[in-house]
Amino acid sequence: MIYLETERLILRDYTKDDAEEYSRLMADDEVMYYLQDIQHHSREESEKYFADILQDIRGKDRCRYFLHMQKKDTKEQIGSIGYTVMDTTPVGKLVHLGYFTYPKFWGCDYVTEALEKVMDFAFSKGGVYRITTGCLKENRGSERVMQKCGMIREAEHVDYEWHDGKMKTRMEYRMLKSDWESIPCRAKRACRRHE
Repeated sequence: MIYLETERLILRDYTKDDAEEYSRLMADDEVMYYLQDIQHHSREESEKYFADILQDIRGKDRCRYFLHMQKKDTKEQIGSIGYTVMDTTPVGKLVHLGYFTYPKFWGCDYVTEALEKVMDFAFSKGGVYRITTGCLKENRGSERVMQKCGMIREAEHVDYEWHDGKMKTRMEYRMLKSDWESIPCRAKRACRRHE
């Protein structure tokens, strides 16, 4: 079981006791606005996906590493963050990363704090070689998180995705294990995070 701590957060594997919170998060229209393709529309749908998550956590060939994100002091759920293994190569896993949180926590730098910890886990303990992620260009807050964590912009796909009744541009970012290891001082970035 994965259990990570930051200054303000606990990031941990889901347990059966999280089913209700998971369902509420995945069904929230604001949380899932940019992730409508994975939004849940019924309790039954959430229960099925949650059962799959719990089974994957216990599996030998785990592929989903999404973690329950909560505040340390109140234990309140903030959202979810993690990655899915897309392929395994001789040099390490290739993963796609994502995160989503309740609007009341936007702008508090919780995701930046959590993402830095998740990337550290992925590269130091998770056998990950390459992380990719992205967002629609209009989702400036999400893109800013990627930038603050030192991720490298790889592409801008113009009119790439149909969303909310129109074509929208998508930004793609990456972090290689070597990129992560070459960042000279993570402590300095942690300080900048709260500016």
